[in-house]
Amino acid sequence: MSGVPAQARVVVIGAGIVGNSMAYHLAQQGWKEIVLIDKGPLPNPGGSTGHASNFIFLTDHSKEMTLFTLDSVRQYKELGVFTQSGGVEVARTAERMDELKRRMASSKAWGIDAELVSPAEVKRLVPFINEKIILGGFSTPGIGTVDSLRGGTLMREKAEAMGALTVSASTEVTGIDVENGRVRRVRTDKGDIETETVVITSGIWSPRLARMAGASIPLSPAVHQMISVGPVPLFADTVGEIKYPIIRDMDTNGYERQHGSDLEVGSYDHRPILWDPDDIPSLGQSKLSPTELPFTKEDFDESLEHALELIPDILGDPSVGIRHAINGLLSLTPDGLPLLGETPEVKGLWSVAAIWIKEAPGIARCVAEWMTSGVPEIDPSGSDIARFYDHQKTRAHIQGRTAEGFNKTYGIVHPREQWESNRRVRLSPFYEREKALGAVFFETAGWERPNWYASNKPLLEEYGERVMPRRYEWDARWWSPIINAEHLAMRDRVGMVDLSAFAVFDIAGTCALDYMQKMCVVQVNVPVGRVIYTSLLNTAGGIKADLTVMRLGLNHFRVVTGGADGMRDRKWFSDHLPEDGAVQITDLTSSWATIGVWGPRARDLLQSITDADVSNEGFPFGTCRFIDIGPVRALASRISYVGELGWEIYVPFEQGSRLWDAIWEAGQPHRIAPVGIGVYGTTGRLEKCYRAYGNELEQEFNLVETGLARPQVKPQDFIGKEAYLKQRAEPPAVTLCTLTIDDNTSSSGFKRFMMGREPVLSPQGKRLVDRHGRGSYVTSAGSGPSVGKTILMSFLPPEQAKAGTKLAVEYFGEQYPATVAVVGPTPLFDPQNTRVRS
Repeated sequence: MSGVPAQARVVVIGAGIVGNSMAYHLAQQGWKEIVLIDKGPLPNPGGSTGHASNFIFLTDHSKEMTLFTLDSVRQYKELGVFTQSGGVEVARTAERMDELKRRMASSKAWGIDAELVSPAEVKRLVPFINEKIILGGFSTPGIGTVDSLRGGTLMREKAEAMGALTVSASTEVTGIDVENGRVRRVRTDKGDIETETVVITSGIWSPRLARMAGASIPLSPAVHQMISVGPVPLFADTVGEIKYPIIRDMDTNGYERQHGSDLEVGSYDHRPILWDPDDIPSLGQSKLSPTELPFTKEDFDESLEHALELIPDILGDPSVGIRHAINGLLSLTPDGLPLLGETPEVKGLWSVAAIWIKEAPGIARCVAEWMTSGVPEIDPSGSDIARFYDHQKTRAHIQGRTAEGFNKTYGIVHPREQWESNRRVRLSPFYEREKALGAVFFETAGWERPNWYASNKPLLEEYGERVMPRRYEWDARWWSPIINAEHLAMRDRVGMVDLSAFAVFDIAGTCALDYMQKMCVVQVNVPVGRVIYTSLLNTAGGIKADLTVMRLGLNHFRVVTGGADGMRDRKWFSDHLPEDGAVQITDLTSSWATIGVWGPRARDLLQSITDADVSNEGFPFGTCRFIDIGPVRALASRISYVGELGWEIYVPFEQGSRLWDAIWEAGQPHRIAPVGIGVYGTTGRLEKCYRAYGNELEQEFNLVETGLARPQVKPQDFIGKEAYLKQRAEPPAVTLCTLTIDDNTSSSGFKRFMMGREPVLSPQGKRLVDRHGRGSYVTSAGSGPSVGKTILMSFLPPEQAKAGTKLAVEYFGEQYPATVAVVGPTPLFDPQNTRVRS
């Protein structure tokens, strides 16, 4: 065909493994008139798929990414393009052996067959390895390789056979037209295609295509070096592509894998070599392909030395030579996760970018379901492209974070580890005061938030062992016992917390009430001045968001949500606005700063600096109103995420420092403590069994399972209501429970402290699985200084979801006894909520 179709229901741009998978899964979902375009020839158009090493390791600490990978392997097997070989991640250091124990725990949490093996066992599995320089390995039998070009071809051909797909290779996109905020057509060198839906699956070129439509796909092409050596005498009798397990030499950021008679050696250990998408050579300019750049030997020399240490019999054999060497391009993102979903800037423009071979078909199925019904089986929230704020889409941020993240590809990344690049972008008006108090800042959505304050160090002596000190370095990394001391000081008297990272949206207009009723599970037709806590659902009843709403007028509502969730939540609200403009959403995040004031003395403090009546009768729990605090007029909202009497106090940004000073000065007679997010987000929250989005709350679980189902359902319709009513009528497959650790003492004699995502097991070490096949794992973990226990939360099947049930939690290769303390939402601390409502 010389031209392209004049119209299409959807145009998929990019025919690598991702684009082919998307075309196939859209066809599977019933889509017709799909057009797949690539500027290169088929079956190998010249993208990253063509040079990928094509091996698949199964385990990731991220549940989302692991589920994508497992689904992809299932699909590759069904296509007949997967070869199971097994794989071993080896450790040269004690630190890496500990990390492999963590990977074992993640494997158990996600249901992957794996084991830790000795150097001798690694040698048995991989006879050409030098076992003398390793301490052990992490072996996964289900690892293998895939023929991604063949797999993509088969999926493309299946979609064509269904009569759903037209393919146009060697076709270059020259423009994407947008009208009234929505995609209208794709322009190519073979003609224009009228369409309202475009899926960008163009890998390293995705940012260029997004710019054509006025959108952003924030990724950077980056070099990954690989050589292929051979012929290897040991591989001479291999039938097929691979006989021996794949090796990942984790401490040197390298891998070695058999490919027929050759051995491929790859590295992520060299300097970050980033490219601009506009500088990538064209097909005509490329000696091999646009993503296979000339090899820079000097960058690979050290990596080859490391590989020679591990594989001396092959790489030291003079008859084995380098037969192929490239600087291959792949896609990196600022946080290391894919870029999935409809772009916030343009309706109908979807991104499916920054994806590895190992998860491509699984992600494609997820996005196709998302595009069709809005409800994918696997929750893609962590990879949603809408998660980024504008500053995170800048060239400086993308380059800074991708360069920093490159060498962490095989790194030991602590769950609390902080980024170093592009910091101090969003500063609250309290920043200089906090800095003077020795704040240790953690970043959320670009905001610098105090996690604890060095000025509170004297509290350690006051509270002694009640601060639950951590003597094992890993557990104490990116943590301080001062957090627990601040917690106790807040519980005893009063604390102030910087909450300026909240995302704040105003929703107003003549139809605002009806709109909010449609969006929110909870009744929003409440008196002006009331504050509600509500979930937002998708149509299947999965939890889409978790936030608070203040009713400021008859048709004026203020939404407050977590900073990390702000842009995703904003897009969800925006996607459902009426087209007639009867409701508007305004982002006020940068207009309002927020301080939380909580503790038994919070009322005394606040009453001393305002003429407003803040008594329980004058200012009941769950209400909000504007009050004067000295020369500052602030919006005070009486709610709490830490289970103490107090208020969130919102102030115009430029007046923030004046508010801080007023509270700080008035708090001195009460021995006020500046309190960090370590208390707000972990210790205070967990003692009250409060749920957090991204931990306990996600699209995979429903309100009944999380314990957030209200006694009654409002009569008005809302998104997800039909599914929610059905969920309420059925016994839950799991119930969210609060557990405490009976004894934290490890075999080394140190007390250990979990951090989340560890497997929850039977006392005999058996994995717990619900009727939907979901395994139990720790959703949140932290200290409970007021109760003197390590607190965990986990979804448990009905048989285990009973108070007093004895269980075990695996952490760094040891199993710790745990007990179900609470079933459902009843708080562990102050279960009657007398403090917060006093």
